[in-house]
Amino acid sequence: MKTFKDTEFAHIREMTGYSVKEVAELFGKSERTIYRWENGESMPEENLLRELTSIYNVRSGQQQTDEYNFKFIDLFAGIGGLRKAFESIGGKCVFTSEWDLACRKTYQANYDCDHPVNGDIREVDLDNMPEYDVLVAGFPCQPFSIAGVSKKNSLGLPHGFHDATQGTLFFDVAQMIERNRPKAFLLENVKNLVSHDKGNTFKVIIKTLREELGYHVDFRVIDAKPFVPQHRERIFIVGFREDVGFAFEDLKLPQSGPKLGSILHPENGSEEPELPYTELTDAKVADKYTLSDRLWEYLQGYAEKHRAKGNGFGFGLFGPEDVARTLSARYYKDGSEILIKQEGKNPRRLTPRECARLMGFDKAGQAPFVIPVSDTQSYKQFGNSVAVPVVEAVASHMLPYIFKAMRSTKDTNQAEMLFEKVEAYV
Repeated sequence: MKTFKDTEFAHIREMTGYSVKEVAELFGKSERTIYRWENGESMPEENLLRELTSIYNVRSGQQQTDEYNFKFIDLFAGIGGLRKAFESIGGKCVFTSEWDLACRKTYQANYDCDHPVNGDIREVDLDNMPEYDVLVAGFPCQPFSIAGVSKKNSLGLPHGFHDATQGTLFFDVAQMIERNRPKAFLLENVKNLVSHDKGNTFKVIIKTLREELGYHVDFRVIDAKPFVPQHRERIFIVGFREDVGFAFEDLKLPQSGPKLGSILHPENGSEEPELPYTELTDAKVADKYTLSDRLWEYLQGYAEKHRAKGNGFGFGLFGPEDVARTLSARYYKDGSEILIKQEGKNPRRLTPRECARLMGFDKAGQAPFVIPVSDTQSYKQFGNSVAVPVVEAVASHMLPYIFKAMRSTKDTNQAEMLFEKVEAYV
C-alpha cells in the first residue's frame, strides 16, 4: 500500500503522479525548495499549491470550483465541444463566435453565457476584445494561396500570412492572435489538413504560427477511439507564446476504449423514455430511425455495385461490440456510415441522443446535453463537432503549461513595473 508524506503539498504532488524534479521544473523552483515544502520545513507558495491542487482535481475527474483558472475565447464554436472541454479544466469563456444560427441555438441552450454569442468572426472588433489567456478554435479548412513575398514587397503590398491566408478563416484567427497575443491557443481541424493541397496549406499555417507570430507550436493527429466508440482522427495544434516546454509526445492515451453498446439505447426499460427518440414502452428506439425497405435496398445495391468495381464504398453496419466509423455532417442524408444492426428487421440510424453520447457530450452523472433542434440539424451539428473527451485530454495536458505561461507573464509584468519605478526614481 502506498504511503504518503504528511504534508498537503507532498500528498497532492504524489497523487498527481509528478516527481519532485518535474514539479520543480514546472514551478521554476529548485528541487531543494520542493523537498523543503514536502517535509514541512517551509510553506509552499499559496498560488502554486492551488495550481497543483487544480491539476490533481482535473486529472482525477473531480468537479472544478467556481473559481476559474484562466479566461479563454471560443471561436467557430459550433455547439461548444471545445468550450465544454476547457471549462472542465477550470477555464472561463469570455467571448464566443459562431455564425450558424442553429448551432447558436444549441450552444445557448447548454452554456451559461454571460456574454453575447457573436456571429461572423470577420465582423468582430479586434480592438474591443475582452482580456483572455487562451484562444480555442475549430476553424474550417480553406485553400490558401502561396504568396510570392519578394514580389509583394516590391509592390508595397501585404505579404506573409496577411497575403498567403487572406480571404480564409484561418487568416482571421491569425489576426486575432497577432493583435491580442494570447498566452496559448488550441486549434482543431480534420486530419486531412496535413495533406491538403499537397501539404502546402499546413505549411503556411505552421509557418504563420511559428515564424510570423512567434509561437512555440506542436501538433498531433489523435484518433478518438480510446475515448469514444468511433474512429475519428483530428489534428490538434497547440501554441504557447513563451517556451514552457509543452510537447504532445508526453500525452499518454488510453490503450483501449469503449464499444458501441455503451452509447446505444438499451431498449429494455432501464433508461427513461425520451420522446421523440424513444417510445414510452421500454424506451425502445422510435420506428422512424429504422431504414425503409426502399432505402435499405438502395444502400445494399450501391455497396454491391462498388464492391464489383473493387471500390470500398458502402454502408457501415455495426453491433454493440463494434467501434463505428466517423460520424459526419452528412449523416442526416441516409445514415449509411453508421447503421445499427437490428434483430429481424432493417438496420437503423443512431438517434441524436446516441450521437450526443458518441461524441462525448453526454456523460454519466451529468445532465443530458440539450438538443433543441431538429434531427437533421442535430446530425449536422454532432457530425461537425469535436469528440469532447479527446479535447478534455489535450486541455488537461495543457493546463500545467497554461499555469506556467501565466506565471511567466506575471513575472515579466512585475519586472517591467519595477524597472519603470526605478527609471522614474532615477
